[in-house]
Amino acid sequence: MFLVALSFAYFAKALSGSYMKSTITQLERRFDIPSYLIGVIDGSFEIGNLLVIAFVSYFGAKLHRPKIIAIGCLLMSLGTFLIALPHFIIGRYKFETSIRSSVNSTSDLSPCPVRSSVLAAGPSTSSVPSSGCEHESMLSMWIYVFLGNILRGIGETPVQPLGISYIDDYALEENAAFYIGCVQTISVIGPVFGYLLGSVCAKIYVDIGFVNMESISITPGDARWVGAWWLGYLIAGLITLLSAVPFWFLPKSLPLPERRLAKYSPERTSFIKDSPLLEHKYQADEPANFLEMAKDFLPTLRSLLGNPVYFLYLCITIIQFNSLIGMVTYKPKYIEQHYGQSASKANFLMGVINIPAVALGMFSGGVIMKKFKLSIMGAAKFALGTSLLGYFLSLFFFAMGCENASVAGITRSYTGMESLYKVDSSLLASCNADCQCPETNWDPVCGENGLTYFSPCLAGCRTSHGSGIDTVFEECSCVAVGNHTASAGQCNNRDSCHRVFPYFLALSVITSFIISLGGTPGYMLLIRCIRPQLKSLALGFHTLTTRTLAGIPAPIYFGAVIDTTCLKWGQKKCGGRGACRIYNTTAYRIAYLGLTLGLRTASFFLCILGLVVLRRHVRRQEHNTLANGGTAAGELQALRKEENNSCNSDQCPQTADYGPERETRL
Repeated sequence: MFLVALSFAYFAKALSGSYMKSTITQLERRFDIPSYLIGVIDGSFEIGNLLVIAFVSYFGAKLHRPKIIAIGCLLMSLGTFLIALPHFIIGRYKFETSIRSSVNSTSDLSPCPVRSSVLAAGPSTSSVPSSGCEHESMLSMWIYVFLGNILRGIGETPVQPLGISYIDDYALEENAAFYIGCVQTISVIGPVFGYLLGSVCAKIYVDIGFVNMESISITPGDARWVGAWWLGYLIAGLITLLSAVPFWFLPKSLPLPERRLAKYSPERTSFIKDSPLLEHKYQADEPANFLEMAKDFLPTLRSLLGNPVYFLYLCITIIQFNSLIGMVTYKPKYIEQHYGQSASKANFLMGVINIPAVALGMFSGGVIMKKFKLSIMGAAKFALGTSLLGYFLSLFFFAMGCENASVAGITRSYTGMESLYKVDSSLLASCNADCQCPETNWDPVCGENGLTYFSPCLAGCRTSHGSGIDTVFEECSCVAVGNHTASAGQCNNRDSCHRVFPYFLALSVITSFIISLGGTPGYMLLIRCIRPQLKSLALGFHTLTTRTLAGIPAPIYFGAVIDTTCLKWGQKKCGGRGACRIYNTTAYRIAYLGLTLGLRTASFFLCILGLVVLRRHVRRQEHNTLANGGTAAGELQALRKEENNSCNSDQCPQTADYGPERETRL
């Protein structure tokens, strides 16, 4: 029952965590913030962990673990509801557009107002703050998301260290790896539903039910589209709330079942019951003095970090988690920006194709370890081998490139012949010089020549007909072919991207499966390289350090590096830089993949050192075992010699029951 309850808690926390990652582009656009700030929001979950995890892991192991996990689930639920709160506080989402929203409208302002008339009327409207600017500048709404994610992090703290140690305490040793593999597998199934939920919500417009959908002139593939991000947080919060219920009814500790005692001899059963270590493992803990536990904390932590195998394992996982967390956080965004997919499709592919491969890999790793009874050395070699194989396969991602979108004035000249890569440069040209065009409003149109223009005004369009997404602009002076027309939306003519995308998905599935094969053996290596009484603290401290040194900084510096590849930034309602509209896809690919694989390259040098230290540790243990065995054999030989001397000259007649068995018993 505890295994089922813990699996559901893992499912709930993984679902809400993956849903957070699936909404990063929605949050960027809704709050008009750059990628590095999204990294700060994403890392706030780990900040919550940092605040309490060491104490929860240490004190929680001595208290009522199931009830502490239940309290954590309640806090996670409250945090998830808090993340959704800004949607109900701020006004409706408004995006830049020059397209008519009313179907009944028969007249519209020209997309290209004449410069002289505009200058006579006054300054451009783009430089004047909107009416809601003062209200919005008082408080950044993303702070609520930040605080909610911190609360989620605090609530998630006890689930892993206390849950895993509880299973390992009350399960047979040979089954512990399989049970932990099951829990880890369920925790990877959670993101499947998290990303699928993200896919569904990304298709729904953010203000669904409050606006007339016929008036919305953008589609889910548009860089301005924001889905119903808040809806998924309400659903995830409810599921997390339900996961807290079973833990209130579970006991503090489990007795050793009689059917498990039956397989042992009476002497061994007595030893198990009388052993202080195993009594701590199978009996309820005595009420503990908090002051005494606090005094023991630092010496215990010093003893833990003095284990060279554990310390090197910690360093290796910190580097690899930096690579993993940064890669996973921005992978949906990478699929969107690099391969031109919508946020909904990117999340759907992550949930249906990528995450199941990880779940299957982790489960298979647990089964392989149980079937072949891998030793601590075998588990280390297996984890390193799968990681290396996945690393070499990942190098092929660099070859799966995609050309930049053709945008006039940014990646292409207005004639469409010359390649440009101008960062925030002027978009004015001779063909639109007569228009007073704001250069910050991203309102793309696709010309007949296959070139995307930043806005109808910058395309030099004079008139338009139709409404919404069916709007057609005419007399566009910058479109030098055909009827000089342009349609609403960005051009979708990146054929090479569509051809290479299936190969990217296939390789992504294969590498995810191979790397995750080593997940469970690597986790069991962490558990088996430390003393049993330090298990909860070791798991908790491992989670603390990886989240502090990987979970918090990785999304921030990955986001900052990605921001450097932006070619054109949007503008906030009150002025200032908003979210990025167009990226240099080549630079994006090199920065994203280079940072991911560069970190993993560094970790392999420590892996080799760790393997050497582990080998020495195992050999030392074997030598000690042989030495102890030799001492026992010497004592046995001395006893035999003494017996032979005392039994000389028939002074000690042979007994009828003498035999080799007696010596064995002796």
